[in-house]
Amino acid sequence: MNPRHALSVADLALAARRRLPSSIHGYVSGGSEDQASLEGNRAAFRRWKFLTRPLVDVSTRSQAIELFGTRYASPVGIAPMGVSGLCCFDGDVALARAAAMAQAPSVLSAASTVPLERVMQEAPGTWYQAYLPAQHAVIDPLLDRLKAAGVDVLVLTVDVQIASVRENEVRNGFSIPLRFTPQLMAGGLLRPRWLLETFARTLCKQGIPRFENFSATRGGRIITAAKGDHRAGRAAMTWDVVARIRERWPGRLLIKGILRPDDARTAQRIGADGIFVSNHGGRQLDGAVSPLDVLPAIAAAAPGLTVLLDGGVRRGTDVLKALALGAHGVFVGRPAMYGLAVGGEAGAARALELLRHEIDVDQALLGCPDVRELGPDWLVRDDRLPL
Repeated sequence: MNPRHALSVADLALAARRRLPSSIHGYVSGGSEDQASLEGNRAAFRRWKFLTRPLVDVSTRSQAIELFGTRYASPVGIAPMGVSGLCCFDGDVALARAAAMAQAPSVLSAASTVPLERVMQEAPGTWYQAYLPAQHAVIDPLLDRLKAAGVDVLVLTVDVQIASVRENEVRNGFSIPLRFTPQLMAGGLLRPRWLLETFARTLCKQGIPRFENFSATRGGRIITAAKGDHRAGRAAMTWDVVARIRERWPGRLLIKGILRPDDARTAQRIGADGIFVSNHGGRQLDGAVSPLDVLPAIAAAAPGLTVLLDGGVRRGTDVLKALALGAHGVFVGRPAMYGLAVGGEAGAARALELLRHEIDVDQALLGCPDVRELGPDWLVRDDRLPL
């Protein structure tokens, strides 16, 4: 499918399912355990209804926002997603370049296979997301590497203390480190285009990819993971360690994985520049509350703190609802990954374009010429809908 033919993120999702081996598609689209949080993230948006304002001049509209001194053309950015190279050759670069061309923020995942220095060269201004253990011997050299590479925004993910239970991945024969299971091999053979354009091309040009950015040193190959256990020490992470990172890191610091108002206040108190209200896209604790449901309370608890949201966003209306409930920006993961699988950089760009176009149309129909005018008075909650 040519990504230009996609009329919605749902179209890209369907095309990605046809393009990717089933095991890799399951990794991209699935959640943990019963996938209750994954489903809950979408349901949360359906519970909010718009209060439209007709007879407002919407002949000129703006969806531009500013985050940390940078103006972006749209309030939608690309969230960090691990091993995007499984969906497209050089996937990390393709995502970052797509966002840069769209004047949108993007976040490079620590679980990426292209050295962050190259990504920063290809798409200056890209943010970096870290999974850090409570070990200063690992943290300090990584911070030095980020500074040397020109990273200005560090996103510290704090909701992956240990690996979650993702039964759909196990059933599909998918794991990280990557294992060449019968399901994975059979799935690849059934998707010859992916096999040639992504798998074979990567092997020919780069060999077996490595985890390049978990720490200051190069990690192991994706079939063996990072040197040592890259998750070791995360369970010991505390606010005290985050406070020390804040003291040592000169750039912007964001905390990702916040779902409680008191944690937002703590982040603000230690000097964080912002937070991501997120349940990791439903991929960690199953049954965790939807980010949208706690967004208003979190925004009210920490005035002045930049509040970003990810999880469940599939439409321009979803973006407008999140902004109305207190988010300063919204980030998407799966929509960009679906686009990447379908058409590489052009596909990821198409995902952003679709959302940007929907936002523009929805603003006019809502009666809101500037997204900065949005607030809770534009919405009403319908609690009759099922949770």
